[in-house]
Amino acid sequence: MKNILKAPFVEEMKKTTANMYRLGWDERNGGNISYMLDEAEVSKYLNLNKVIRKIDLGFDATELIGRIFIVTGTGKYFKNIEFDPETNLGIIQIAGDGKTAKLLWGWRDGGRFTSEFPAHMMSHIARLKVDPENRVIMHTHPTYTIAMNTVCPVDEKDFTHKLWQSNTEAVVVFPDGVGVLPCMVCGTNEIGIATAEKMEKTRLVVWTNHGIYGAGKTMDEAFGLIETVEKTAQIYMLTLGHTVNVIPDSIIKALADLWHLTPVEGILDI
Repeated sequence: MKNILKAPFVEEMKKTTANMYRLGWDERNGGNISYMLDEAEVSKYLNLNKVIRKIDLGFDATELIGRIFIVTGTGKYFKNIEFDPETNLGIIQIAGDGKTAKLLWGWRDGGRFTSEFPAHMMSHIARLKVDPENRVIMHTHPTYTIAMNTVCPVDEKDFTHKLWQSNTEAVVVFPDGVGVLPCMVCGTNEIGIATAEKMEKTRLVVWTNHGIYGAGKTMDEAFGLIETVEKTAQIYMLTLGHTVNVIPDSIIKALADLWHLTPVEGILDI
């Protein structure tokens, strides 16, 4: 077997989480990532028949039976992952009953997946229905996104419009808009269900007063979506109350046309 610590997917998790911590998005043990892996690739590094222990999921993940994920652990700090991945990360496979996970590697201190694991898995299920190539669900607490969410109504059309009006890159990167949920208790199946419903239509979902979820085919795509929202939210907040120029809807539509994109309906007033 190859050295699991040198696996590309472990390296990606180390680099991405370190970058997110450096950006100030994931204070303390905030934030979590789940990354669906290719079974053939994982089998080069792990014996898939060697199960360390089983972990109860607390929900029905039948649609993901057999799928393998590398996941950040509950209570783990992103800043520690690059130095001790085997304690702070875990690789699990959804068992045949759809209700338990088989731990194949990691969490050597007896840990388990993030408390928001249900929201992640439900979002994976939702995204796979519309994009069979989706692999990553990323949750983080970017400062300006939360700040903008605090001063805007809980209205995803309004929130998306304000982002599109603040940065020409926004409509190009997320023409499907940004979903917004009201303030809810995190770490519950209820918020997982609500997030998954939004994920059927968009790759980005804001949790009011908490943070944002992003989905993508790759780590770069999921990260890039959130990064663009955060940069645009920063522009919005730095100019709040002083804005003289916003991007006209006609220009937003022209940008989308230039890139052969279809902006989500009901937002542009043209």
